[in-house]
Amino acid sequence: MAKKGNRIQVILECTEHKATGQPGTSRYVTTKNRKNTPDRMEIKKYNRVLRRYTVHKEIK
Repeated sequence: MAKKGNRIQVILECTEHKATGQPGTSRYVTTKNRKNTPDRMEIKKYNRVLRRYTVHKEIK
């Protein structure tokens, strides 16, 4: 049986990579506490294809 709580798993996708039109995507999986951060997350993470830090936004 799965644990019940406020911590959920979310997927972060690069916004700049999507705009360039290059093949592939930069995605990260992380967890967040939905009680403390009810809005969508936005974090700077490393994109291996673009070789720099870019903004990654939470997708559904």
